[in-house]
Amino acid sequence: MSPRIFVVDDDRTVRFVLAEALRDAGFAVQAFDSADAALAALAAGERADLVFTDVRMPGTGGLDFLEALRRRDATLPVVVMSAYTDVATTAGAFRGGARDYLPKPFDLDAPVQLARDLLKARDGAVAKAAGSESTLPEPEGPPQLVGGSAPMRDLFRAIGRYAQLPLAVLVTGETGTGKELVARALHAESPRATRPFVALNTAAIPAELLESELFGHEAGAFTGATKRHIGRFEQADGGTLFLDEIGDMPAGLQTRLLRVLAEGEFFRVGGRELIRVDVRVIAATHQDLAARVREGRFREDLLHRLDVLRLSLPPLRERREDIPLLAARFINEAAQAMGLGPRRLATAAVERLQQHAFPGNVRELRNLCFRLVALAAGERIPAAAVDAALRDAGVVNAGSGEPDSAWRQALEAAVQARLAQGAQGFAEALRESFDETLLATALAHHRGHRQRAAEQLGIGRNTVARKLGPGRRGRKPA
Repeated sequence: MSPRIFVVDDDRTVRFVLAEALRDAGFAVQAFDSADAALAALAAGERADLVFTDVRMPGTGGLDFLEALRRRDATLPVVVMSAYTDVATTAGAFRGGARDYLPKPFDLDAPVQLARDLLKARDGAVAKAAGSESTLPEPEGPPQLVGGSAPMRDLFRAIGRYAQLPLAVLVTGETGTGKELVARALHAESPRATRPFVALNTAAIPAELLESELFGHEAGAFTGATKRHIGRFEQADGGTLFLDEIGDMPAGLQTRLLRVLAEGEFFRVGGRELIRVDVRVIAATHQDLAARVREGRFREDLLHRLDVLRLSLPPLRERREDIPLLAARFINEAAQAMGLGPRRLATAAVERLQQHAFPGNVRELRNLCFRLVALAAGERIPAAAVDAALRDAGVVNAGSGEPDSAWRQALEAAVQARLAQGAQGFAEALRESFDETLLATALAHHRGHRQRAAEQLGIGRNTVARKLGPGRRGRKPA
């Protein structure tokens, strides 16, 4: 008998296409336009071996449907689908017992392969239900992690899954990408959410004080220790400890940290009482820890303890489509903080932000938005204000440090904008604009002297005259 799959989605197109793809793969499929209809079928004796369900539907929503299915049969695998991918939704799905999460739109090969894998696992053994029984409140207000790009959808999905697991997580990414926000999201969506979240930047604490900060000390343990101090591990007992910039931890402390991770126990500095704690450790770094292991600057066994689960954060330049959403949020945040009325970025200003590479990532964008609001003369912030703010910040290139990166990124943004608009045959116009800008800039540098401009550019003087045309002769040399 073929495995029977329920497809539940109020979108007729999604429902039809997914059901047909699964049928073509050899599955028996029943499609429903609502969770209520699917529940009625189950109540009437219909059988389901796997369920694909949307989240947002009229009547019973996807997450409530998930809970109802779990009450009927906790071993029934359920895959949640949604176009609204964020931490709260993905975490809610996994917490409710979903086996996987598919962000829309998706390639049809993905659900077909997922169906095969989940049904094979169910045939082999009853899979342990994911998630916990905790009834955590959904976070209120706008999520701290913002983005609708493919890298962020993947990140939200991973956070939703990893939050439910009692394992160490290593968060990697460039400075300013939001590693602490990820750690806080993992904690907030976990069964430990009602317990403390404690953060410590190991690079910001002097090496001689870091041991006391982590493990605490007894009175008289060293000069100036006049009373007992409770360290971060004890403060985080039952909750989550976030250790930022773990790659900078001194070698001696790496050994002590390894013992705590392995045994869950330690002594305070100068103490004899063995302290036992239950702490989930989330570590973060912008460094290549594997390279530091090879250099003898980081313990390999500690890396294995920390790197059980890994989340890699994309730099902002790899998710430029998220910049308008992030910028709008930061502009609004800045205006409220300064007690000002609404502020908004002009379309050209947003385009200018998307051309910048943001080597400082989201943190740099946030600081820039606060600067723009502080200096804005009115409600509308023009592109010129963005250029001025970047100049004031000492930004020479919008790129990653390579001299040619700025114009390449600007050209890329111009091409992408025209492609998105459906423009046709625009290559020649862009090429002419490039040549004109190149030549005009060189002429301005040489005060209109075409021969000198041509020589420095490495082209003939006649080429300069031809490309500029009769109306652009430049100024005569002084």
